[in-house]
Amino acid sequence: MITRPHLIDVLFVIAPHSLLLDIAGPAEAFRLANQHRERRAQPPRFRLRFASHAPTLETSVGLALADLEPLPRTLAAPTWVVVVGQPTAYTREVTPAITATAHWLRETMGDALRNGDSPHRLLTICSGSLLAARAGVLGRRRCTTHHELLGSLKQLAPEAQVIDNRVIVVDGPLASSAGITAGIDIALHLIAEECGEALAATVAEDMVVYLRRSPRDPELSPFHMHRRHLHTTVHRVQDAIIARPERDWDMAALAAVGNTSERHLLRLFTEHAMVSPLHFLRLIRLERARQSLEFGASVERAAEVAGFSSGLQLRRAWRSQWGGSPRDTFRAASA
Repeated sequence: MITRPHLIDVLFVIAPHSLLLDIAGPAEAFRLANQHRERRAQPPRFRLRFASHAPTLETSVGLALADLEPLPRTLAAPTWVVVVGQPTAYTREVTPAITATAHWLRETMGDALRNGDSPHRLLTICSGSLLAARAGVLGRRRCTTHHELLGSLKQLAPEAQVIDNRVIVVDGPLASSAGITAGIDIALHLIAEECGEALAATVAEDMVVYLRRSPRDPELSPFHMHRRHLHTTVHRVQDAIIARPERDWDMAALAAVGNTSERHLLRLFTEHAMVSPLHFLRLIRLERARQSLEFGASVERAAEVAGFSSGLQLRRAWRSQWGGSPRDTFRAASA
């Protein structure tokens, strides 16, 4: 999880006839993330801003957005520039507004996308990637867009690695999504990176997002596994495990978090998460240990951080889950 001393400006760049859900969906996710941070006595992380070449614009559904700020000349604070999409009928029209917005995007974000140390990043939602391509800022990075527009994106950005059949593609400071609702997915993915998986899961639950989609198969990440449900009690216990896997958890302590009995918690987990609470705990501890090992920790230190009682217990759990040993796995990966 990244921690920054300042707010992140989430700057929505709005063109004429922008898809309203491309704006409202991600914006609500970031708003809810701030709300849940406040409930946890944490400062807000995101500041929502909405900018365009004109102060008032009509969206895709005919509803007008007013009091839009001008596109800023510079990005003072760390900024995530969100380029939203338009209906397909408008993506082929290179109007003066589109030309002006593309020029602003090139001047503002061109260096940021070439500089790996920049605090800024670019998010494109649906056909917003076409505007980024017109601005010439995609370079050779991996990206995606709506399946009907993949050919257009390849033509506009011939050097870019356009990925088919992907909901989200993240390549360094560039994050792109395939469709309208995928804008919510990309917001949740970035909230998880910035504020932690537990908080992102809570936001998804608030928004009644049944399945959080990610840049990779969700089954590859234990943080996403067994969370394709909407049961509040099970999510609350899963959040507690993810937040503090190193705690000396047992069924009694987990049941106390869920305000239920041990037997009832086991039934809820089996029905909704498809695993027992202690099995979910082991998966999270293994993933935390794996991450520590990737960053150079010893087996003993990784076991301690993840909540295993000893390096031996970690080795046994590792062998049961994946076979082999942690040391052998990382030696083979580096060979």
